[in-house]
Amino acid sequence: MDGIVGRRRTERHRRAYLQIRCATRSQSNEAVWLPRYVENVLSFAVPVHQQSGFQKVYGRKETPSQRHFQVLGVCGIRWKEIEVSANTKEGSGTSGARILVYGAGPLGSLFAARLQEGGNDVSILARRQRLTDLREHGIVLHDVNTDQQTVTWVNVVEALAAGDAYDLILVIMRKNHALDILPILAANRHTPNVLFLMNNAAGPGELVDALGVERVLIGFPRSAGYFEGHIVHCLAGREEDEAAIPFGEVDGAITDRTKKVARILETAIGYKAEIRTDMDDWLKTHVALLMPSLCPALYAAGIDNYRLARTRDGLVLAIRAIREGFQMLRALGIPITPANMKIFEWIPEPILIVLLRRLITLDAMEVALVGHANVARDEIQHLTDEFLALTRNTSVPTPAIDKLYPYLDPNTPLMPEGSRQIPLKWGGLLVGLCVLTVVLMGLIFIVKIIRLSRTGSLW
Repeated sequence: MDGIVGRRRTERHRRAYLQIRCATRSQSNEAVWLPRYVENVLSFAVPVHQQSGFQKVYGRKETPSQRHFQVLGVCGIRWKEIEVSANTKEGSGTSGARILVYGAGPLGSLFAARLQEGGNDVSILARRQRLTDLREHGIVLHDVNTDQQTVTWVNVVEALAAGDAYDLILVIMRKNHALDILPILAANRHTPNVLFLMNNAAGPGELVDALGVERVLIGFPRSAGYFEGHIVHCLAGREEDEAAIPFGEVDGAITDRTKKVARILETAIGYKAEIRTDMDDWLKTHVALLMPSLCPALYAAGIDNYRLARTRDGLVLAIRAIREGFQMLRALGIPITPANMKIFEWIPEPILIVLLRRLITLDAMEVALVGHANVARDEIQHLTDEFLALTRNTSVPTPAIDKLYPYLDPNTPLMPEGSRQIPLKWGGLLVGLCVLTVVLMGLIFIVKIIRLSRTGSLW
């Protein structure tokens, strides 16, 4: 059975077909169910194959241009050395691309490793201690789900020169840091495609002004990670359950350039491309979901997700702040994207509190939320201010956002643990129960009518 599964996975990657999901404002097929959505987005796992031999692991033969790759097993499993081919996946229809990952943070390191494993010629730009760590240790990734470590060696550079030429530059860093490197990217005219994988509430205007619309793409890495020394603890996609990388053109068009970049992203082990025609709306919705709402609520609890789960007032304010953010987006004519995020608007508040309490205590949230909030308060402040500047001219009242905003300042006293002073809004729940009762009564009536027509008896 294991052999059959292994052959299927290998054949699946040999085909390396392009999976493109074209989502539009009027057409969306995302499932509207929060726990499953959160599992898909945040609880990715990257399995480390424990078979011996290069071809068993990657389904292809060694070549002279291989890079050194190691897998560290845990629970007494010994080190295994594996050679990762520098060639592209067989049958992909494209040769390995020359890629620069600009940003050697947790996610930049993750994507550099996965793209290298997929057969591309990857360089990663790093500075200071991270530069030293990469040259000494390689990219060390620790999968928090499998508790295993991988080491991948890629080319490390210290700068992007004006004459450097790449097929694709991936900018994976905090938004406030990305703005600082725009002049460097603008000076390099030999790279036609620059994909910004990052949060962005203000829209692509500054990126386009600096580089030109013909070079800019926007997207989101849809993974999570944090540093502990030179080791990256991460949640990422896996080969049998690939994580989608949503991205698209600034104007929502799908061009030959978009498809070419999608094919490059498809080569990353554990990932697939998701071309979107509404990427800017997606990014604004994502910021509204987290930055002026859940993140300051977490800061109000001392960046302790378990304390937040025990503090009902923090959960109430987070939920209401999310709803206020969505209302402001609607007031600007920006649809909530993807459509399954509308769950925060129509599920009654008491039920949402139960779901959110369960969500934030998942082990994955230690990486996806807590780890990032610990080190990226500057980005969260920047994105919150961006979002509020974007929505300043709306008439939507924002009492919950206003109450949470001061907690972005580390000097603000924490919210009392276990606080339950804010009354819950039960109206939506009562309406929902009434609607459910009416629906059930209607179904019972229909069943009785059908029975009457068939048997002449209601019972």
